[in-house]
Amino acid sequence: MTPDERVTTPISEKKKLQNRVPMKEKKRIVLIAHDNKKQDLLEWASWNKKLLANHELYGTGTTGGIIANELGLHVHRFKSGPLGGDQQVGSKISDGDMDLMIFFWDPMSAQPHDVDVKALLRLAVVYNIPVACNRSSADFMISSPLLDMKYERRIDDYAAILIDV
Repeated sequence: MTPDERVTTPISEKKKLQNRVPMKEKKRIVLIAHDNKKQDLLEWASWNKKLLANHELYGTGTTGGIIANELGLHVHRFKSGPLGGDQQVGSKISDGDMDLMIFFWDPMSAQPHDVDVKALLRLAVVYNIPVACNRSSADFMISSPLLDMKYERRIDDYAAILIDV
């Protein structure tokens, strides 16, 4: 591709390179909820306790503690979201160490770490991590037959795309 073609060729027409990331049957699921949504997530997790118990669970600070204490499930805990937990989760996603994110966020309350939340959701999209942001989407995600199967995520190679632009 010549320099002139790079300028005039839309990115959508350029060759998209993709990396493939295998996911095992046992998924690594992170559970996150804003304060006004913690009870909703707890109720949802309680309803789905048997399914969640078959997977490796992670959670940010208080949310992870609530799930572990109330439901007796083992939850690897990160720091609280505003204290760096969102960045810790984002790091795990970018390292390929997270498979699903269930994040009940509160669209009606301003968060002191809104920028961190947006960055976390952006990383989930970049690394093609399934995200459930409410009870309905979480229900659809957890009831998917893909949950207990091997799966191969495809991730666009943004570095190659950006270099070629």
